[in-house]
Amino acid sequence: MAQPRLLPAHIEDTVEALVQLHAEHHKRATRFQRWVDRLTARAGRPRSLVLITAVVVAWAALNFGFILAGAEPLDEPPFFWLQGAIALAALYMTVLVLTTQRREDELATRREQLTLQLAILSEQKAAKIISLIEELRQDHPGIRNRSDHEATAMSTAADPHSVLEVIRDRHEALDVEEAAAQVKPDLTSNPPT
Repeated sequence: MAQPRLLPAHIEDTVEALVQLHAEHHKRATRFQRWVDRLTARAGRPRSLVLITAVVVAWAALNFGFILAGAEPLDEPPFFWLQGAIALAALYMTVLVLTTQRREDELATRREQLTLQLAILSEQKAAKIISLIEELRQDHPGIRNRSDHEATAMSTAADPHSVLEVIRDRHEALDVEEAAAQVKPDLTSNPPT
């Protein structure tokens, strides 16, 4: 039996956090949601396409067989009953796919939040490393002491709340500009006579 590969603690913690994220997502699902997920997964397989094709061909063949035998077909061409059944199945499949997609979007949103948190943490770590390197450079007697404004700026971790506020302000300013551009009259058009 193969022995599991040992990972460094920080990587093991990350893996465990991701596993827990998926487990919590699955645990929060109701029995009906899990059933819908399984049904959608099965319907999304290539064999479903083969099965649907076989049913449609069999239905048409059965009805043509009745016609050739001189009997009343169950569903005369152009097969209105078949069209209705396909439309109903398409409606159900659409709802099933939308339901499954909504649940998957919830998981994707949580993953995005985790990715953002890790990116913020990485940025803070990078700022700390730059700060430590700058201190080492200033303290080392063999290195000429000079001012590096870019390193000083990069050694300060960004405040996520401030960054978010600036992004909001810029989006609002852009929205105002777009609204003003839509209201501004078109001066290139022909003037009224």
